Amino acid sequence: MLMNLPNFLTWLRIVAIPLFVGIFYLPADWISLETQNLAATLVFAGAALTDWLDGYLARILNQTSAFGAFLDPVADKLMVAAALIVLVHLDRLDASIALIIIGREITISALREWMALIGKSRSVAVSFLGKIKTTAQMVAIPLLLYHDKIGDALDAHQVGTWLVYFAAVMTLWSMVYYVKAAIPHVLDHHPH
Repeated sequence: MLMNLPNFLTWLRIVAIPLFVGIFYLPADWISLETQNLAATLVFAGAALTDWLDGYLARILNQTSAFGAFLDPVADKLMVAAALIVLVHLDRLDASIALIIIGREITISALREWMALIGKSRSVAVSFLGKIKTTAQMVAIPLLLYHDKIGDALDAHQVGTWLVYFAAVMTLWSMVYYVKAAIPHVLDHHPH
């Protein structure tokens, strides 16, 4: 089924990307930097919430589909990549961290596609390491987008920076985990 509520929420996440990026291109006399930061944080957080919600609804409404299973991770990766590029552009994130995270996502997506092609997709199913990485980056990105202090105690930028570096380490670690899991299957299907 191409259009159901879970897939609609996934499409909404994709449509939110130009809105999210566009917030930072509004003229300075229209919107303050603090308001831009808050608006972008809210759009990203809303998109992250729909990521959880679409999967939950697909399961409880029994509306899972091959199309939804394909589109959901694409929407996630596009939103995260857009956020990382915006953060690099705003000089809130080192480009090397963005390259590590985006490069890993492309590599693992290609590996999963290959593994599905040879019938071994279960060997590269989402691991606990992958979930830790995703959680760290999904908390880090809104903090880096918000950029300002939260109350007197929390420096959102500093905490976001620590978390995104942790996410980058987990990104590399989980990539090694997936590649090691895939190597025996790839070698079995490599022509000698």
